[in-house]
Amino acid sequence: MTRVAGIDCGTNSIRLLVADCDPATGAMTELDRRMTIVRLGQGVDRTGRLAPDALERTFAACREYAAVIKDLGAERVRFVATSASRDAENRDDFVRGVLDILGVEPEVISGDQEAEFSFTGATKDLTGAGELERPFLVVDIGGGSTEFVVGEEHVRAARSVDVGCVRMTERHLMVDGRITDPPTAAQIAAVRADIEAALDLAAETVPLAEARTLVGLAGSVTTVAAIALGLGAYDSEAIHHSRIPYEQVREITERMLGSTHAERSAIPVMHPGRVDVIGAGALVLLAIMERTGAREVVVSEHDILDGIAWSLA
Repeated sequence: MTRVAGIDCGTNSIRLLVADCDPATGAMTELDRRMTIVRLGQGVDRTGRLAPDALERTFAACREYAAVIKDLGAERVRFVATSASRDAENRDDFVRGVLDILGVEPEVISGDQEAEFSFTGATKDLTGAGELERPFLVVDIGGGSTEFVVGEEHVRAARSVDVGCVRMTERHLMVDGRITDPPTAAQIAAVRADIEAALDLAAETVPLAEARTLVGLAGSVTTVAAIALGLGAYDSEAIHHSRIPYEQVREITERMLGSTHAERSAIPVMHPGRVDVIGAGALVLLAIMERTGAREVVVSEHDILDGIAWSLA
């Protein structure tokens, strides 16, 4: 048994998992799992740089996580950084700050590596989710990018494309730095066009049509699931391995895109950091389901973070 700490720093959030992992049995005992919305990718699509306030929000979360890791006595730590820090001209500032706080250098991984971790984390415990047909198509809808992975026991093909809830919101649903609330039909069509072009790119590498089970990861998907389940508060256990039909995903997407900030904020399971980006995130999921013909999405609370932890074990 090895005590490990995995950190996943994406475009919208930074997350920590401290767990005891036993490679011999495949068992993982979770000790601490937490998430902080830091919006590291704020403005990166437009400026090509990480904003100073975004860096400071991220470093504040790193200081909190460093204390947790020390208290729990993790033997190995791995910090993985994804889309926003891949894109930024000043990513060296980010690397130095993380190294100073946590004592480990962030690994700015490729989209393909990100996809491998996501697949491992999402599928390792799917044997307990009922009779699910293989191959799996795992989709990890992040803030800046979406990863597509097809595989059975192991990855067969993977592709990362630059559509995510933050990137699409900033690119198409904002005017002069302010969110359009709710967005216009033309704005939604522009988001949809970008998503469809990204799906075309993904399909060049990943056989989307061959998948028999769609597995959805990350905050946009889990938030849609929580709304679909009618939860009064966010409940990871209820969400994990829930199966949300296409019709509900479509209805929730239309509702998110047609509502105001206040209306979305009033949803009990809505994290404040997702209020303005959930519409774009839900639309990415809906478009994937329509392209693949998936009648439902199996939702996993286990994702790239779990894959990072297993890589340490």
